[in-house]
Amino acid sequence: MTGEYTNEAMDRCSSAGVCGGVCEVHGHLSPPPDEETTEDWLLVSSDSLGSRGITMDLEEEEEEEQRGELEEGRPPKLKSKLVSAWNSLKYGWTLKQKSRFSQSSPVTILGHCFQLNQSGARRQFHCSFSSLLWLTYRRGFPPLAGCSLTSDSGWGCVLRTGQMLLAQSLLRHLMPPGWTWSHGYLGVRDDLDLPSTPEGGGAPWTRRRSLEPQLAVRVEEGHRRVVSWFGDHPAAPFGVPRLVELGRSSGKRAGDWYGPSIVAHILRKAVTAAADVPNLAVYVAQDCTIYLEDVRRLCREPLPRDGSLQGSPGLAWKSLLVLVPVRLGGQDLNPSYISCVKRLLMLECCVGIIGGKPKHSLFFIGFQGDYLLYLDPHYCQPTVDVRQEHFPLESFHCKYPRKMSFSRMDPSCTFGFYAKTQKDFGSMCAAVNEALSSCEKYPMFIFSEGPSQETWGPSEPPDPPSRTRTPSSGCVEEFVLL
Repeated sequence: MTGEYTNEAMDRCSSAGVCGGVCEVHGHLSPPPDEETTEDWLLVSSDSLGSRGITMDLEEEEEEEQRGELEEGRPPKLKSKLVSAWNSLKYGWTLKQKSRFSQSSPVTILGHCFQLNQSGARRQFHCSFSSLLWLTYRRGFPPLAGCSLTSDSGWGCVLRTGQMLLAQSLLRHLMPPGWTWSHGYLGVRDDLDLPSTPEGGGAPWTRRRSLEPQLAVRVEEGHRRVVSWFGDHPAAPFGVPRLVELGRSSGKRAGDWYGPSIVAHILRKAVTAAADVPNLAVYVAQDCTIYLEDVRRLCREPLPRDGSLQGSPGLAWKSLLVLVPVRLGGQDLNPSYISCVKRLLMLECCVGIIGGKPKHSLFFIGFQGDYLLYLDPHYCQPTVDVRQEHFPLESFHCKYPRKMSFSRMDPSCTFGFYAKTQKDFGSMCAAVNEALSSCEKYPMFIFSEGPSQETWGPSEPPDPPSRTRTPSSGCVEEFVLL
């Protein structure tokens, strides 16, 4: 079995913008007959290939220079701002690129399957995708503690993909089942709010608001509250400033690159410390093993005085987010695990994958055929002040899905699964075990009935062991490869 993900060289992400951009789907779901599963993946034209190499060199030089500036306590130079702007410009240019989706092949998004040859299913697909929270690089937030950085562009993409996985879990945890976001929730007036004049004259009176709009407004307030928890200010429990602060105990600081496993433990700490999130626990698998006794100990808590909740007699059961860091190969993804990744993404308990391409983190949410669907955090947007009463939500949702071949997936990733009740956790274990049985060789991870060897309190499992990076030609991490 594999151990902790610790090699920064394999996780290091670049803001080079050579990632895919964002695509249009409307009007492009019907590919030509001779290219039913093709994908428009041209990120730069052939005339631009020369400038691409120059840009990459500039970015690598800027990364080293920024590190030196941080060590000396100096503010980043103008070059870093120019490189960030150039990356955003390149990403914005690729908004015009289009991903094509086959009508003859179903699309799966986090346990939901859509047949795109049906117009109703296409609408549901677009609605489900645009309801996912899209958390990207931001610029212009207050300087991070201990440095002068006001943007996470170029180094925070794994933090952002981790945020997206946690955000999806929180939507599952707090929003009604089957919730989707409608851009027009707050723009529609209920006709029962209009004043009416009684027959025969008299003072006008206002009828009561009907139940459905009241519920819609209440649900939308919950959506807005979840988004606000990811704001880029120190008080936000899951914003970049808070995650960077929690990463210090793992030897990380602002401007460093974070691996999927380190981010999993940072998310666990953030949820444990958050007073705003009720009845939710986060468990991070150790050495690709989910220890069921540790999970039970983490999720059980004394019953409140005002009543009993589901669970064992005398105990309440917390809802649970399970994070499983794995490595599915050496330098490249082992193809034998592709079918297993698909089966896990088909489970309703799956809330996504913190993954990406080499040096480029992405949030994987589904697949069609041999292509992964994802949300890309590398578009640098202005910071939104989520402390305002009616802050704009549009920049936190993406309208256009992108996809990439499974063969380009980096083998280092973290899977996320959510279970609301103890019964759901049992169902999750059974479903995930069945999906893991499809692995042709070794399972990606396993369940163990007993506890782990470490001893820890019920709310604070141990941090991953700190390991130093040693020079090696193959950049192989210090654990057994699957």
